[in-house]
Amino acid sequence: MSWVVIVPLMLLLFVLNMRLYLAMFAGILAYFLFFNAVPLEIAVQRLIGPTQNASLLAIPFFILLGTLMGHTGIAQRMLRVADLLVGKFTGGMGLANITLSTLMGGVSASNLADAAMLTRMMVPEMERQGYNRAFAAGVTAAGSLVTPIIPPGIALIIYGLVADVSIGSMFMAGIIPGLLCSALLMVAVYVVSKRRGYRPNRTEWPSGGEIGRTLLGAWPALFLVVAIIGGIRANIFTPTEAGAVAVLLVLLIGFVVYRELKLRDVGGALLETAKSTASVMLVIMASSALAWIFSLEHAGDSLAAMITSFTTNKYVFLTVVNVVLLVLGLFIEGTAILIVLVPLLKPVVLQLGIDPVHFGIVMILNLSLGTLTPPVGTVMLLVCNLAKVRVGEFISQSAPLLAALFLALLLVTYVPLLSLALV
Repeated sequence: MSWVVIVPLMLLLFVLNMRLYLAMFAGILAYFLFFNAVPLEIAVQRLIGPTQNASLLAIPFFILLGTLMGHTGIAQRMLRVADLLVGKFTGGMGLANITLSTLMGGVSASNLADAAMLTRMMVPEMERQGYNRAFAAGVTAAGSLVTPIIPPGIALIIYGLVADVSIGSMFMAGIIPGLLCSALLMVAVYVVSKRRGYRPNRTEWPSGGEIGRTLLGAWPALFLVVAIIGGIRANIFTPTEAGAVAVLLVLLIGFVVYRELKLRDVGGALLETAKSTASVMLVIMASSALAWIFSLEHAGDSLAAMITSFTTNKYVFLTVVNVVLLVLGLFIEGTAILIVLVPLLKPVVLQLGIDPVHFGIVMILNLSLGTLTPPVGTVMLLVCNLAKVRVGEFISQSAPLLAALFLALLLVTYVPLLSLALV
Protein backbone atom coordinates (compact mmCIF):
# COMPACT_ATOMS: atom_id res chain seq x y z
CA MET A 1 0.00 0.00 0.00
CA SER A 2 2.99 2.33 -0.37
CA TRP A 3 1.25 3.86 -3.41
CA VAL A 4 -1.17 5.44 -0.94
CA VAL A 5 1.78 7.49 0.33
CA ILE A 6 3.44 8.47 -2.93
CA VAL A 7 0.23 9.66 -4.65
CA PRO A 8 -0.53 12.34 -1.99
CA LEU A 9 3.17 13.27 -2.06
CA MET A 10 3.01 13.94 -5.79
CA LEU A 11 -0.31 15.81 -5.54
CA LEU A 12 1.17 18.01 -2.79
CA LEU A 13 4.17 18.81 -4.99
CA PHE A 14 1.83 19.62 -7.89
CA VAL A 15 -0.09 22.06 -5.68
CA LEU A 16 3.22 23.63 -4.59
CA ASN A 17 3.83 24.35 -8.30
CA MET A 18 6.79 22.01 -8.75
CA ARG A 19 7.35 21.09 -12.37
CA LEU A 20 5.19 18.15 -13.36
CA TYR A 21 7.95 15.69 -14.24
CA LEU A 22 10.03 16.63 -11.17
CA ALA A 23 7.10 15.99 -8.84
CA MET A 24 6.52 12.60 -10.45
CA PHE A 25 10.23 11.73 -10.32
CA ALA A 26 10.20 12.64 -6.60
CA GLY A 27 7.36 10.21 -5.93
CA ILE A 28 9.02 7.45 -7.96
CA LEU A 29 12.37 7.97 -6.24
CA ALA A 30 10.69 7.92 -2.81
CA TYR A 31 9.09 4.59 -3.69
CA PHE A 32 12.34 2.93 -4.76
CA LEU A 33 14.36 4.37 -1.85
CA PHE A 34 11.95 3.82 1.04
CA PHE A 35 9.20 1.37 0.09
CA ASN A 36 10.72 -1.28 -2.15
CA ALA A 37 13.96 -3.22 -2.39
CA VAL A 38 13.91 -3.32 -6.21
CA PRO A 39 17.28 -2.05 -7.55
CA LEU A 40 17.39 1.49 -8.86
CA GLU A 41 18.52 0.06 -12.20
CA ILE A 42 14.94 -1.18 -12.63
CA ALA A 43 13.65 2.36 -12.07
CA VAL A 44 15.99 3.65 -14.77
CA GLN A 45 14.84 0.94 -17.18
CA ARG A 46 11.22 1.80 -16.48
CA LEU A 47 11.92 5.46 -17.21
CA ILE A 48 13.85 4.91 -20.45
CA GLY A 49 11.85 2.00 -21.88
CA PRO A 50 8.75 4.00 -22.95
CA THR A 51 10.84 6.32 -25.11
CA GLN A 52 11.38 3.43 -27.55
CA ASN A 53 7.69 3.45 -28.53
CA ALA A 54 7.37 4.59 -32.17
CA SER A 55 3.87 5.95 -31.49
CA LEU A 56 5.47 8.76 -29.53
CA LEU A 57 6.65 10.29 -32.80
CA ALA A 58 3.10 11.61 -33.21
CA ILE A 59 3.77 14.11 -30.41
CA PRO A 60 6.63 16.11 -31.99
CA PHE A 61 4.96 15.95 -35.41
CA PHE A 62 1.71 17.48 -34.19
CA ILE A 63 3.46 20.01 -31.94
CA LEU A 64 5.53 21.12 -34.94
CA LEU A 65 2.37 21.27 -37.04
CA GLY A 66 0.63 23.54 -34.54
CA THR A 67 3.70 25.76 -34.22
CA LEU A 68 4.04 26.18 -38.00
CA MET A 69 0.35 26.99 -38.42
CA GLY A 70 0.76 30.49 -37.04
CA HIS A 71 3.19 31.44 -39.83
CA THR A 72 1.44 30.07 -42.90
CA GLY A 73 -1.60 32.34 -43.30
CA ILE A 74 -3.95 29.38 -42.79
CA ALA A 75 -5.72 30.98 -39.80
CA GLN A 76 -6.66 34.13 -41.73
CA ARG A 77 -8.14 32.12 -44.59
CA MET A 78 -9.98 29.82 -42.18
CA LEU A 79 -11.49 32.94 -40.58
CA ARG A 80 -12.94 33.99 -43.93
CA VAL A 81 -14.56 30.56 -44.26
CA ALA A 82 -15.95 30.85 -40.72
CA ASP A 83 -17.35 34.29 -41.56
CA LEU A 84 -19.11 32.83 -44.60
CA LEU A 85 -20.80 30.22 -42.43
CA VAL A 86 -21.93 32.28 -39.43
CA GLY A 87 -21.14 35.97 -40.05
CA LYS A 88 -24.76 36.83 -40.94
CA PHE A 89 -26.09 35.72 -37.53
CA THR A 90 -26.35 37.90 -34.43
CA GLY A 91 -22.93 37.96 -32.75
CA GLY A 92 -21.34 36.93 -36.03
CA MET A 93 -17.75 37.72 -35.01
CA GLY A 94 -18.10 35.72 -31.78
CA LEU A 95 -19.62 32.81 -33.69
CA ALA A 96 -16.81 33.02 -36.25
CA ASN A 97 -14.31 32.90 -33.38
CA ILE A 98 -15.76 29.58 -32.15
CA THR A 99 -16.00 28.21 -35.69
CA LEU A 100 -12.39 29.15 -36.38
CA SER A 101 -11.27 27.42 -33.17
CA THR A 102 -13.08 24.28 -34.28
CA LEU A 103 -11.53 24.33 -37.74
CA MET A 104 -8.07 25.09 -36.37
CA GLY A 105 -8.42 22.46 -33.64
CA GLY A 106 -8.54 19.81 -36.32
CA VAL A 107 -4.95 20.55 -37.27
CA SER A 108 -3.14 22.49 -34.53
CA ALA A 109 -3.36 19.86 -31.71
CA SER A 110 -2.55 22.39 -28.94
CA ASN A 111 -5.13 24.50 -27.10
CA LEU A 112 -2.43 26.84 -25.78
CA ALA A 113 -1.10 27.47 -29.29
CA ASP A 114 -4.64 28.07 -30.55
CA ALA A 115 -5.48 30.38 -27.65
CA ALA A 116 -2.32 32.46 -28.11
CA MET A 117 -2.77 32.82 -31.88
CA LEU A 118 -6.51 33.56 -31.80
CA THR A 119 -6.30 35.98 -28.86
CA ARG A 120 -3.97 38.20 -30.87
CA MET A 121 -6.13 37.85 -33.97
CA MET A 122 -9.71 37.92 -32.67
CA VAL A 123 -9.91 39.88 -29.40
CA PRO A 124 -8.86 43.27 -30.85
CA GLU A 125 -11.20 42.78 -33.83
CA MET A 126 -14.15 41.81 -31.60
CA GLU A 127 -13.48 44.82 -29.36
CA ARG A 128 -13.49 47.12 -32.41
CA GLN A 129 -16.94 45.76 -33.26
CA GLY A 130 -18.27 46.68 -29.82
CA TYR A 131 -17.79 43.45 -27.87
CA ASN A 132 -16.75 43.59 -24.23
CA ARG A 133 -13.00 42.82 -24.18
CA ALA A 134 -13.30 40.30 -21.33
CA PHE A 135 -16.17 38.54 -23.12
CA ALA A 136 -14.12 38.41 -26.34
CA ALA A 137 -11.24 36.89 -24.34
CA GLY A 138 -13.65 34.38 -22.77
CA VAL A 139 -15.02 33.33 -26.17
CA THR A 140 -11.48 32.83 -27.49
CA ALA A 141 -10.39 30.82 -24.44
CA ALA A 142 -13.56 28.67 -24.40
CA GLY A 143 -13.25 27.97 -28.13
CA SER A 144 -9.69 26.75 -27.67
CA LEU A 145 -11.02 24.01 -25.35
CA VAL A 146 -12.35 22.23 -28.43
CA THR A 147 -8.75 21.61 -29.54
CA PRO A 148 -7.82 18.88 -26.98
CA ILE A 149 -10.95 16.92 -27.90
CA ILE A 150 -11.00 17.18 -31.69
CA PRO A 151 -8.20 15.13 -33.28
CA PRO A 152 -5.24 15.37 -33.36
CA GLY A 153 -5.26 16.81 -29.80
CA ILE A 154 -2.11 16.02 -27.81
CA ALA A 155 -4.27 15.01 -24.81
CA LEU A 156 -5.84 12.25 -26.93
CA ILE A 157 -2.37 10.91 -27.74
CA ILE A 158 -1.18 11.04 -24.12
CA TYR A 159 -4.31 9.28 -22.82
CA GLY A 160 -3.99 6.60 -25.50
CA LEU A 161 -0.40 5.91 -24.44
CA VAL A 162 -1.07 5.98 -20.68
CA ALA A 163 -4.26 3.88 -20.87
CA ASP A 164 -2.91 1.52 -23.57
CA VAL A 165 -5.81 2.44 -25.87
CA SER A 166 -5.65 2.87 -29.65
CA ILE A 167 -4.75 6.47 -30.50
CA GLY A 168 -6.74 6.13 -33.72
CA SER A 169 -9.82 5.18 -31.66
CA MET A 170 -9.27 8.19 -29.40
CA PHE A 171 -9.04 10.44 -32.47
CA MET A 172 -12.35 9.15 -33.84
CA ALA A 173 -14.01 9.34 -30.42
CA GLY A 174 -13.19 13.03 -30.05
CA ILE A 175 -14.92 14.27 -33.21
CA ILE A 176 -18.59 14.31 -32.11
CA PRO A 177 -17.93 15.58 -28.53
CA GLY A 178 -15.70 18.31 -29.99
CA LEU A 179 -18.42 19.39 -32.43
CA LEU A 180 -20.98 19.23 -29.59
CA CYS A 181 -18.86 21.60 -27.48
CA SER A 182 -18.54 23.93 -30.45
CA ALA A 183 -22.31 23.93 -31.09
CA LEU A 184 -23.21 24.60 -27.44
CA LEU A 185 -20.64 27.41 -27.21
CA MET A 186 -22.12 29.00 -30.32
CA VAL A 187 -25.59 28.86 -28.76
CA ALA A 188 -24.22 30.57 -25.64
CA VAL A 189 -22.49 33.28 -27.72
CA TYR A 190 -25.67 33.82 -29.75
CA VAL A 191 -27.84 34.21 -26.63
CA VAL A 192 -25.42 36.68 -25.00
CA SER A 193 -25.06 38.62 -28.27
CA LYS A 194 -28.84 38.84 -28.67
CA ARG A 195 -29.21 40.17 -25.14
CA ARG A 196 -26.40 42.72 -25.49
CA GLY A 197 -27.16 43.79 -29.03
CA TYR A 198 -23.94 42.59 -30.68
CA ARG A 199 -24.50 42.93 -34.41
CA PRO A 200 -23.92 40.40 -37.19
CA ASN A 201 -20.52 40.55 -38.84
CA ARG A 202 -22.06 41.03 -42.30
CA THR A 203 -25.33 42.59 -43.43
CA GLU A 204 -26.20 40.05 -46.12
CA TRP A 205 -25.47 36.48 -47.07
CA PRO A 206 -22.37 35.97 -49.25
CA SER A 207 -22.78 35.86 -52.99
CA GLY A 208 -21.81 32.85 -55.07
CA GLY A 209 -18.74 34.67 -56.31
CA GLU A 210 -17.57 35.51 -52.79
CA ILE A 211 -18.09 31.91 -51.68
CA GLY A 212 -16.07 30.67 -54.65
CA ARG A 213 -13.21 33.10 -54.07
CA THR A 214 -13.06 32.35 -50.34
CA LEU A 215 -13.10 28.58 -50.78
CA LEU A 216 -10.54 28.82 -53.58
CA GLY A 217 -8.22 30.74 -51.27
CA ALA A 218 -8.82 28.39 -48.34
CA TRP A 219 -8.89 25.02 -50.07
CA PRO A 220 -5.31 24.03 -49.05
CA ALA A 221 -6.15 24.68 -45.39
CA LEU A 222 -9.44 22.74 -45.63
CA PHE A 223 -7.66 19.92 -47.46
CA LEU A 224 -5.21 19.71 -44.56
CA VAL A 225 -8.07 19.01 -42.13
CA VAL A 226 -9.63 16.40 -44.43
CA ALA A 227 -6.24 14.76 -45.08
CA ILE A 228 -5.50 14.26 -41.37
CA ILE A 229 -8.90 12.97 -40.27
CA GLY A 230 -9.86 11.21 -43.50
CA GLY A 231 -6.50 9.50 -43.87
CA ILE A 232 -6.69 8.03 -40.38
CA ARG A 233 -10.35 7.06 -40.77
CA ALA A 234 -9.70 5.35 -44.12
CA ASN A 235 -6.66 3.50 -42.69
CA ILE A 236 -4.40 5.12 -45.28
CA PHE A 237 -1.92 5.92 -42.53
CA THR A 238 -1.56 5.66 -38.76
CA PRO A 239 -1.92 8.67 -36.43
CA THR A 240 1.88 8.89 -36.25
CA GLU A 241 2.21 8.86 -40.02
CA ALA A 242 -0.63 11.39 -40.20
CA GLY A 243 1.49 13.80 -38.18
CA ALA A 244 4.40 13.47 -40.63
CA VAL A 245 2.11 13.86 -43.65
CA ALA A 246 0.45 16.92 -42.08
CA VAL A 247 3.82 18.61 -41.42
CA LEU A 248 4.86 18.00 -45.04
CA LEU A 249 1.54 19.42 -46.27
CA VAL A 250 1.73 22.53 -44.09
CA LEU A 251 5.29 23.19 -45.32
CA LEU A 252 4.09 22.92 -48.93
CA ILE A 253 1.15 25.22 -48.19
CA GLY A 254 3.34 27.74 -46.38
CA PHE A 255 6.21 27.82 -48.89
CA VAL A 256 4.56 27.05 -52.23
CA VAL A 257 0.84 27.88 -52.06
CA TYR A 258 0.50 30.87 -49.70
CA ARG A 259 4.21 31.79 -49.70
CA GLU A 260 3.99 33.34 -46.22
CA LEU A 261 6.27 30.85 -44.43
CA LYS A 262 9.94 31.80 -44.07
CA LEU A 263 12.95 29.62 -43.33
CA ARG A 264 13.55 31.47 -40.07
CA ASP A 265 9.98 30.55 -39.03
CA VAL A 266 10.78 26.88 -39.55
CA GLY A 267 13.93 27.19 -37.44
CA GLY A 268 12.01 28.82 -34.61
CA ALA A 269 9.25 26.20 -34.88
CA LEU A 270 11.77 23.36 -34.68
CA LEU A 271 13.35 24.87 -31.56
CA GLU A 272 9.95 25.36 -29.89
CA THR A 273 8.95 21.81 -30.85
CA ALA A 274 12.15 20.39 -29.32
CA LYS A 275 11.47 22.18 -26.03
CA SER A 276 7.81 21.16 -25.89
CA THR A 277 8.54 17.56 -26.90
CA ALA A 278 11.24 17.25 -24.23
CA SER A 279 8.83 18.37 -21.50
CA VAL A 280 6.11 15.99 -22.72
CA MET A 281 8.55 13.08 -23.00
CA LEU A 282 9.81 13.58 -19.45
CA VAL A 283 6.22 13.39 -18.24
CA ILE A 284 5.53 10.24 -20.27
CA MET A 285 8.71 8.60 -18.96
CA ALA A 286 7.65 9.32 -15.39
CA SER A 287 4.08 8.17 -16.05
CA SER A 288 5.29 4.81 -17.36
CA ALA A 289 7.38 4.19 -14.24
CA LEU A 290 4.44 5.26 -12.10
CA ALA A 291 2.09 2.89 -13.95
CA TRP A 292 4.58 0.05 -13.36
CA ILE A 293 4.61 0.84 -9.62
CA PHE A 294 0.81 0.84 -9.49
CA SER A 295 0.77 -2.51 -11.30
CA LEU A 296 3.41 -3.98 -8.98
CA GLU A 297 1.47 -2.80 -5.92
CA HIS A 298 -1.92 -3.92 -7.36
CA ALA A 299 -3.09 -0.38 -6.67
CA GLY A 300 -5.77 -0.44 -9.36
CA ASP A 301 -7.23 -3.69 -8.06
CA SER A 302 -7.29 -2.34 -4.49
CA LEU A 303 -9.00 0.85 -5.63
CA ALA A 304 -11.48 -1.15 -7.73
CA ALA A 305 -12.37 -3.34 -4.75
CA MET A 306 -12.86 -0.28 -2.55
CA ILE A 307 -15.07 1.55 -5.08
CA THR A 308 -17.19 -1.46 -6.00
CA SER A 309 -17.84 -2.06 -2.29
CA PHE A 310 -19.74 1.24 -2.34
CA THR A 311 -21.38 1.05 -5.77
CA THR A 312 -21.42 -1.06 -8.92
CA ASN A 313 -23.41 1.52 -10.88
CA LYS A 314 -21.17 2.92 -13.59
CA TYR A 315 -23.10 6.20 -13.81
CA VAL A 316 -22.71 6.84 -10.09
CA PHE A 317 -18.99 6.14 -10.51
CA LEU A 318 -18.74 8.55 -13.46
CA THR A 319 -20.56 11.22 -11.44
CA VAL A 320 -18.14 10.85 -8.53
CA VAL A 321 -15.14 10.89 -10.89
CA ASN A 322 -16.41 14.06 -12.59
CA VAL A 323 -16.87 15.85 -9.27
CA VAL A 324 -13.41 14.81 -8.06
CA LEU A 325 -11.77 15.84 -11.34
CA LEU A 326 -13.53 19.22 -11.36
CA VAL A 327 -12.24 19.92 -7.84
CA LEU A 328 -8.71 18.69 -8.55
CA GLY A 329 -8.68 20.69 -11.79
CA LEU A 330 -8.98 23.90 -9.77
CA PHE A 331 -5.58 23.31 -8.19
CA ILE A 332 -3.59 20.83 -10.33
CA GLU A 333 -2.66 20.93 -14.01
CA GLY A 334 -4.80 18.54 -16.06
CA THR A 335 -1.99 16.47 -17.59
CA ALA A 336 -0.72 15.61 -14.10
CA ILE A 337 -4.14 14.38 -13.01
CA LEU A 338 -4.55 12.39 -16.21
CA ILE A 339 -1.23 10.61 -15.85
CA VAL A 340 -1.58 9.83 -12.14
CA LEU A 341 -5.23 8.74 -12.09
CA VAL A 342 -5.64 6.83 -15.37
CA PRO A 343 -3.50 3.81 -14.30
CA LEU A 344 -5.35 3.76 -10.98
CA LEU A 345 -8.86 4.08 -12.39
CA LYS A 346 -8.57 1.87 -15.49
CA PRO A 347 -9.16 -1.43 -13.59
CA VAL A 348 -12.29 0.10 -12.05
CA VAL A 349 -13.45 1.34 -15.45
CA LEU A 350 -13.06 -2.13 -16.99
CA GLN A 351 -14.70 -3.86 -14.03
CA LEU A 352 -17.76 -1.60 -14.23
CA GLY A 353 -18.10 -2.16 -17.98
CA ILE A 354 -17.20 1.36 -19.04
CA ASP A 355 -15.47 1.66 -22.39
CA PRO A 356 -11.97 3.09 -21.74
CA VAL A 357 -12.22 5.20 -24.92
CA HIS A 358 -15.44 6.81 -23.66
CA PHE A 359 -13.87 7.30 -20.23
CA GLY A 360 -10.86 8.98 -21.84
CA ILE A 361 -13.02 11.55 -23.62
CA VAL A 362 -14.89 12.27 -20.37
CA MET A 363 -11.60 12.80 -18.52
CA ILE A 364 -10.07 15.00 -21.22
CA LEU A 365 -13.18 17.19 -21.52
CA ASN A 366 -13.45 17.48 -17.73
CA LEU A 367 -9.80 18.39 -17.26
CA SER A 368 -9.96 20.84 -20.15
CA LEU A 369 -12.48 22.81 -18.11
CA GLY A 370 -9.78 23.20 -15.46
CA THR A 371 -7.72 25.27 -17.91
CA LEU A 372 -10.44 27.96 -17.72
CA THR A 373 -10.71 28.19 -13.93
CA PRO A 374 -8.46 29.81 -11.31
CA PRO A 375 -5.98 29.47 -9.78
CA VAL A 376 -4.00 27.28 -12.23
CA GLY A 377 -6.07 27.54 -15.42
CA THR A 378 -3.32 27.71 -18.05
CA VAL A 379 -5.51 28.87 -20.95
CA MET A 380 -7.27 31.43 -18.73
CA LEU A 381 -3.97 32.92 -17.51
CA LEU A 382 -2.48 32.99 -21.03
CA VAL A 383 -5.50 34.71 -22.60
CA CYS A 384 -5.91 37.17 -19.71
CA ASN A 385 -2.24 38.11 -20.01
CA LEU A 386 -2.34 38.58 -23.80
CA ALA A 387 -5.69 40.40 -23.81
CA LYS A 388 -4.86 42.53 -20.72
CA VAL A 389 -8.00 41.37 -18.88
CA ARG A 390 -8.38 40.82 -15.11
CA VAL A 391 -9.09 37.24 -14.05
CA GLY A 392 -12.21 38.22 -12.08
CA GLU A 393 -13.73 40.00 -15.06
CA PHE A 394 -12.79 37.09 -17.32
CA ILE A 395 -14.61 34.59 -15.06
CA SER A 396 -17.68 36.82 -14.83
CA GLN A 397 -17.95 37.28 -18.59
CA SER A 398 -17.21 33.61 -19.29
CA ALA A 399 -20.00 32.22 -17.06
CA PRO A 400 -22.45 31.41 -19.95
CA LEU A 401 -19.63 29.73 -21.88
CA LEU A 402 -18.61 27.63 -18.87
CA ALA A 403 -22.27 26.62 -18.43
CA ALA A 404 -22.35 25.44 -22.06
CA LEU A 405 -19.19 23.37 -21.54
CA PHE A 406 -20.58 21.83 -18.33
CA LEU A 407 -23.70 20.81 -20.26
CA ALA A 408 -21.46 19.22 -22.91
CA LEU A 409 -19.61 17.32 -20.17
CA LEU A 410 -22.89 15.94 -18.79
CA LEU A 411 -24.06 14.83 -22.23
CA VAL A 412 -20.74 13.18 -23.10
CA THR A 413 -20.62 11.46 -19.69
CA TYR A 414 -24.09 9.93 -19.74
CA VAL A 415 -24.53 9.36 -23.48
CA PRO A 416 -21.57 7.10 -24.42
CA LEU A 417 -22.74 6.91 -28.03
CA LEU A 418 -21.52 10.47 -28.54
CA SER A 419 -17.97 9.24 -28.00
CA LEU A 420 -18.25 5.76 -29.50
CA ALA A 421 -20.42 6.24 -32.61
CA LEU A 422 -17.43 6.75 -34.95
CA VAL A 423 -14.97 4.38 -33.26
